[in-house]
Amino acid sequence: MTAPAPRLTADRERCIGAGMCAMTAPDVFDQDPEEGLVLLLHTEPPAAHRAAARMAVCVCPSGAITLHDAEGTAGRAS
Repeated sequence: MTAPAPRLTADRERCIGAGMCAMTAPDVFDQDPEEGLVLLLHTEPPAAHRAAARMAVCVCPSGAITLHDAEGTAGRAS
């Protein structure tokens, strides 16, 4: 039995539109064309994109992205 996939959330109120998430993990994140704020393409990224999604959490300058692991623990850039 495989472990549940980690779940991502994005706080568009906190996002500053730097685009680091979309550059780091383009298969998981995008930016909306009007405001440039984060768009979450996958709340549960496929295994092939999880490392990039974790990196995007770390490089987000505003800490707008949170990764909730299978145990429910949340991680966010500080």
